[in-house]
Amino acid sequence: MRTEQLAELGQQLRVDSVRAADAAGSGHPTSSMSAADLAAVLLANHLRYDFDRPGHPGNDRLIFSKGHASPLLYALYRAAGAVDEKELLTFRQLGSRLEGHPTPRLAWVDVATGSLGQGLPVGVGMALAGKKLDQIPYRVWVLSGDSEMAEGSVWEAVEHAADEHLDNLTLIIDVNRLGQRGPTRHEWNLGAYARRLQAFGWHTVEIDGHDVGAVDEALAEARTTFRRPTAVIARTRKGRGVSSVEDREGMHGKPLPDADEAIEELGGPRHIHVDVQPPPAARVLHGTRGAPAEPPRFEIGESVATRTAYGQALAALGSERADVVALDGEVGDSTRTEYFAKAHPSRYFECYIAEQQLVAAAVGMQARGYVPYAATFAAFLTRAHDFIRMAAVSRANIRLVGSHAGVAIGQDGPSQMGLEDLAMFRAVPASTVLYPCDGNQTARLVDAMAATPGVSYLRTSRGDMPVLYGPGEKFAVGGCKVLRSSDRDRLTVVAAGVTVHEALAAAELLEREGIAVRVVDLYSVKPVDARTLQEAADETRCLVTVEDHRPQGGLGDAVAEVFSDGRPAPRLVRLGVRNMPASATPEEQLRVSGIDADSIAVAARLLVEEAVVR
Repeated sequence: MRTEQLAELGQQLRVDSVRAADAAGSGHPTSSMSAADLAAVLLANHLRYDFDRPGHPGNDRLIFSKGHASPLLYALYRAAGAVDEKELLTFRQLGSRLEGHPTPRLAWVDVATGSLGQGLPVGVGMALAGKKLDQIPYRVWVLSGDSEMAEGSVWEAVEHAADEHLDNLTLIIDVNRLGQRGPTRHEWNLGAYARRLQAFGWHTVEIDGHDVGAVDEALAEARTTFRRPTAVIARTRKGRGVSSVEDREGMHGKPLPDADEAIEELGGPRHIHVDVQPPPAARVLHGTRGAPAEPPRFEIGESVATRTAYGQALAALGSERADVVALDGEVGDSTRTEYFAKAHPSRYFECYIAEQQLVAAAVGMQARGYVPYAATFAAFLTRAHDFIRMAAVSRANIRLVGSHAGVAIGQDGPSQMGLEDLAMFRAVPASTVLYPCDGNQTARLVDAMAATPGVSYLRTSRGDMPVLYGPGEKFAVGGCKVLRSSDRDRLTVVAAGVTVHEALAAAELLEREGIAVRVVDLYSVKPVDARTLQEAADETRCLVTVEDHRPQGGLGDAVAEVFSDGRPAPRLVRLGVRNMPASATPEEQLRVSGIDADSIAVAARLLVEEAVVR
């Protein structure tokens, strides 16, 4: 498209952004108007995309990291013929696909955006998939605001992209000077952004973002840059083209005061249609199935850490499924992801100590059809909570694994202990939370996660634990196992992971005292097996939950919630880590935190005695 036409298309995108926000009575038209020329040039001359086939493997990927500029994205879709004018004006209305910030309710949106600082990290995952896995020359274009360049996650992505030589990734920074409450840190100092990006190894181009010819040349330069990602750093003006709002503070996130006057000043509505360049013919080089592989098998009584079983099971799954990929946060020798790395080096991705990038890369890869497993210490996944939250908004299918959970890790102390992770993951919409207690259970749950939609989480332990289940035992997501029961049971102990073994030991102690105890292994913490728990409550009337986790939000709360909807409630005691741990042996940690076998037995005795008195 020629320069004059590009300029007219930019004006059309501005007008449509104003119209959409005006119809909604809310939105971010001024943030859309600043980037309109950048978007016009990209759509008309550089993006290769088949809107009728959003799943085409050769399609470029476009991520609006500045998701509040969604009116501009939807205006682009109208120009491309994917959205009509009637739908454009349903922006932000109940039932509309055109939400305030983009989500994959639209087939052309790969991931949800709006939490700033996430678009580039996810784009890195997509670019890695294109270059290292698909080996298809599609490009990943990320439109970013200047305000979000302050986010640490952006710089995790910047370093990772440079280290991986992702020349198929282009970051377009809309430097419009104004954030939500006033000027950004660097305002229009393009060199400040360029120097930082260059220091990480990026190619940079500084331009006037309203000079469509310069934008065209910059994007062409990005497409021909070799072995380095490119950042196009564009000086723009917020609210461009409307004198009453252009470069004015206080107009962020508001419809224009007089939309009709603004549209007239912009030259009125236009109806330019862009025939977007189609992608080249492409096919994914791998199938989804590999050679048949048996998961690891452990014999009853053998000792194995669940983290070790995870690593071995993932390596076996990788042999069977060519779409499985593994990512790790530079702790693969501890999480045991190293087994996968050795077996399938081309599908292993080292993300280093950058947990936000770790999760974001997994989100990007799953958007390209892969089945990612991403692992680090359970404690460190808390750093990436916002990315996990947004993964759920994106309807992403990712599998996260947190090792070294709880006080049972021992002498390393509280900074390394995952004690809040179950609560964090249970709060994620439609998530699955699994906490195995032995090697065979772990191996089966690793397999099950591959077919589990949404965000799933597997919690693994550092120390060796006895194998309780035979290799042929099955474990359904949403299930549990009753390890010990009789018609004499006076109480049920519900445990998961390391505390299952403590619960069994406590049951032995209590049996010698004439107190029969049922033991439930609640390996699926979410969804929970409500039926089995209700049966246990009906038959024993007393429940003790015990977990190597804080009392808030974990296994105990999961059990309590079963009885919160009017079901008959048992007497319930919840044991968890209420103290601030210090360095000690694993055995000492469990005892001091009140979640070892003796502590369970004490709580059980008191509960049974109280039940008798009442």
